[in-house]
Amino acid sequence: MTPAAPDGNGSAPAIAEAAPADDGEVRAPAPRATAAVAETRSPGPAAPAPPPRRPPYGPVDGTLAAPVGTAEARPAVPIPRTPQPEAPRPDPPPGAMPRLDAPPDAALRPTAPPDAAQWPDRRGRRDHAAEEESFADLLKAAQAGDPLAAHRIGRVYARRGDPMSARLWWERAARAGNIDSAFNLGVWHEKHGSLEESCGWYEVAAAAGDREAAVHLATLLLEHTGDVAGARRWLERAARAGSRHAARRLGLLCEEAGELHDAYEWHRAAALDGDLKSAHDLGFLAYTAGAEDQSRQWWEHAARGGHIDACYHLGLLLQATGDRERAEATYRLAVAGGHLRAASHLGGLALARGDLREAREWLERAARAGRVADQRLAAFVCVELGDAAAAAHWFGRAAARGDPEAAYHLGLLLIAEHDDVHGGGHWFRRAAAQGHHRAAVELGTLLTALGRTAEAERWLAHTPAPVCAPTVDPEPAARAELAAAAAGRRGEPIDPDDLVEILGTWEHVARRLREPDAARWLADRDDRHAAAIECLDALRTTLLCPGSAPWPTAAEVRRALRVARELRARLNPN
Repeated sequence: MTPAAPDGNGSAPAIAEAAPADDGEVRAPAPRATAAVAETRSPGPAAPAPPPRRPPYGPVDGTLAAPVGTAEARPAVPIPRTPQPEAPRPDPPPGAMPRLDAPPDAALRPTAPPDAAQWPDRRGRRDHAAEEESFADLLKAAQAGDPLAAHRIGRVYARRGDPMSARLWWERAARAGNIDSAFNLGVWHEKHGSLEESCGWYEVAAAAGDREAAVHLATLLLEHTGDVAGARRWLERAARAGSRHAARRLGLLCEEAGELHDAYEWHRAAALDGDLKSAHDLGFLAYTAGAEDQSRQWWEHAARGGHIDACYHLGLLLQATGDRERAEATYRLAVAGGHLRAASHLGGLALARGDLREAREWLERAARAGRVADQRLAAFVCVELGDAAAAAHWFGRAAARGDPEAAYHLGLLLIAEHDDVHGGGHWFRRAAAQGHHRAAVELGTLLTALGRTAEAERWLAHTPAPVCAPTVDPEPAARAELAAAAAGRRGEPIDPDDLVEILGTWEHVARRLREPDAARWLADRDDRHAAAIECLDALRTTLLCPGSAPWPTAAEVRRALRVARELRARLNPN
């Protein structure tokens, strides 16, 4: 049949033909509130007054709320804020401020954001067969002006594969006040590229109190028009109405804007409603502010729900605080979930307690993922266990990916185990060309023994300065990786191995000097400005004492790494 034209004088927007959803499902009707979200939801507790203006990461006034328990159960922990204008802040989400009454191991219900590629049926499954059987009655009611019947007629046409008729009936129902039809029209036009009309229909539904429509509208405003302020207004309405997806998006937007206190509150609202990703993010916000107890609680909260990255970062935090036994148990859970980087730390912990066989098992498991540092360390463990073939394998894989230390040791192994002078010389040359001091010396010695004196003299005359790559204990290594992960949330990736090298350089040099004030001694000894030495020491303090200063930028890490390497070269700690 030909569907009836919409009532009223407004013309229906032009559309293109569309296919129905895979399962033929559209949103089912339900009684809907017609008042705006902000007016229909009871207000939450009053928001705290805005803090005084101050630079980022300066003295703090706000506090982080713990994920479970009461304010009296644990001390408040400060979180830094960026400068804010002296204006009233919006009310916090109603679910964000009260304390969580459920136990910390309450089951979480991870869900995905709404999928605009399907017609959602958010009221539960309906008896579609009954709708088909009562089609004549529905049609009669719809033609008599019943918006609910018109909406259901649209659903029938969508299941039958007649999207044009479905759209026309939904338009008729939406103009008569059916909010589900307005939402379905927004999805329709979003699927077929008519974004302006999609936004219009989403706004109709969102203004009447549909939180899912508000989330879709905000997403379109963010991704296609760049209207961040408008998107935030709609997300706030949806979040206050109970949308955890909206609360999470608000948390991320506030993080990007540097509004860390607001980011914490919105992430908290989402996390308490079961969003594992927001619980994981809260762990990093707390760690950045120096609130390690709260970091642990949020990561435990997410890990219990099955968030593998949260499980891994919880292991790092436990390792950083010296709880190696619990860290190992947590890493094992992360490995069981497929996180191979946790296997690397399990190998390091096994090495720290002298268990070479277990260390080899974990390090080889991690090395198969392709990380050069794990391949090199696995090779060293194989050497200690007397397995030259396995050591050559892992040294070879690391050397092939450009690691000069692995290339140097592979050359030594080939000569010592197989009398392969040619192969050893090849890898010495590869390592020396990348600035490896000992490889250049070995190559010059080898060439001299082979009678190639002129070439040997060239290598020995231009031998690179000796530079070691010191290692650190498991605790500061975990701190370095946590700092790299936290700093990387700003969009600037930082290699944790670079931070480990910086920490290792300082500890190696300071331990060798046995001076109480190594920074002053080095500044006096070295001809560079004392500020460079102080910068290196300040970065080390930031990594080991989270919350004491902002995380370093990628440029600051590169500069500190250059200073560290020059220090090692000048002081020659080999």
